[in-house]
Amino acid sequence: MIYSYLRMLSVFVCLTGASLFGQAPTAPEAPIVPGTLKPDFPPGSEPIDKRILGVLTNYRTANMDDASIPMTDKGKMAIAAKDSFDYPSYLLAIATSGFGQLGNANPSFGQGIKGYARRYGTGVADQVIGNMFTEGIMPSLLHEDPRYFRLASGPVSRRLGYALTRTLVTKTDSGSTRFNFSEVIGNGIGAGIGNAYYPDGRHLGNNMQRWGTQIATDTISNVIKEFWPDVKRKFRGH
Repeated sequence: MIYSYLRMLSVFVCLTGASLFGQAPTAPEAPIVPGTLKPDFPPGSEPIDKRILGVLTNYRTANMDDASIPMTDKGKMAIAAKDSFDYPSYLLAIATSGFGQLGNANPSFGQGIKGYARRYGTGVADQVIGNMFTEGIMPSLLHEDPRYFRLASGPVSRRLGYALTRTLVTKTDSGSTRFNFSEVIGNGIGAGIGNAYYPDGRHLGNNMQRWGTQIATDTISNVIKEFWPDVKRKFRGH
């Protein structure tokens, strides 16, 4: 599954690289019609899109100003449920299952419609279990905040480094910063549960691979979440 997300990241970078790193001149700002809101927002205050490119769920992303407002356990479970069961995530699973079918991942699943159905079902299960444990259950038990707070401003290199490390660093309900136990332990539990429906992958190495894949996927997702508002602003400006 990590290869599918890497493919998506590659497309995202190719489409947006010029916007993030280029020095193209900005278009003149459109006039504001009286009685309407100004379309642009200062960096870090933009309304958060709940879906990136229409398919990547984005309910756990928040602006840095929201970091001072702690989440309730109910709120954490709500975010986990939305990220898990929002309909675009099922559409995305169609594509990732197709890549698994082409690469013959988990050979015991076979090919054809039956093999694809099994890959689709296990892909959805991985997604739901991972989200519920890392965004809802473990953050509630460990009093950690599952949200990704956008840095939003500053050098691209600093923001990239920040996004890449958020799977290992998180905020607590009290506002302090510490190691992201929810991400690491939650995905570890999810990898272990996968033994129930991955007959080809019940060895320690397979579990470690699933665990690492989920963390890598979340890391890639954080990078996209950090820069998506910048990309959208640039495209809208041009």
